[in-house]
Amino acid sequence: MTQKIAFQGELGAFSHAAALNVFPDGSFLPNVTFEEAMAAVQSGEAQRAVLPVENSLYGRITDIHHLLPESGLFIVGETFLRIEMNLLAVPGASLDEIKAVQSQPPALGQCRKFIAANNLRTINGSDTAGSVREVAARGDRSVAAIGSRLAGDIYGLNLLQANIEDEGHNTTRFLVMSRDKDEAPQSAQKLKTTFVFRVRNVPAALYKAMGGFATNGINMTKLESYMVGGAFTATQFYADIEGHPDDIGVQHAFDELKFFTDYFRILGVYPAAD
Repeated sequence: MTQKIAFQGELGAFSHAAALNVFPDGSFLPNVTFEEAMAAVQSGEAQRAVLPVENSLYGRITDIHHLLPESGLFIVGETFLRIEMNLLAVPGASLDEIKAVQSQPPALGQCRKFIAANNLRTINGSDTAGSVREVAARGDRSVAAIGSRLAGDIYGLNLLQANIEDEGHNTTRFLVMSRDKDEAPQSAQKLKTTFVFRVRNVPAALYKAMGGFATNGINMTKLESYMVGGAFTATQFYADIEGHPDDIGVQHAFDELKFFTDYFRILGVYPAAD
């Protein structure tokens, strides 16, 4: 049975491309917001959601870190997508004809050098895939879009120039979310465990809570904090470590962590992606 995969954005968005990486035979469900994509999994309309959590240029995607712990969903996988910006135009148009380019502001910002070198006027769009769709619908040979190759294929635009982004290391990490808890078993495969916690209101609580990971040789690949409920004194931490909760070193580190916390929850145990 084909799995239905939810993502945020229109068909052809980079999230759609990431979902295709993980589920090449999936059926895809676009959603306007992250909340809607999660709700589709919560309701059973979709079996999985593929959602971005951080980008190598822009850092964390804030909404996701707030939404994940409260969603009731579990992380069952991850994937990385190299973000390649492409100049897409109406069939028959040449680069010499292009006078303006449309995309979402972050995408335009990532292609400043190309835009300046070609003296192009910029048009702000709501998102990359939506901009590709709108440029295709207008059929104006003087206006191109910046987006994914997937979006160009879906909406019938030609690839005029590939990889026009200023930085070659632009990569986004995506998480695969499920309504059902499906923790990866202990194995020789490299695993990640993601969890959230809140430290107790005692001096040096965070320092002491983190000590167990160092003394047990556990590599923490991510640690971020954010406020809970708008209170400056209520801080929740979101963390990724390498390893499985049943590993003896991870067990000891978690035991020490829990001694200094008043809330702890594992969000997922899953294979680490390349």
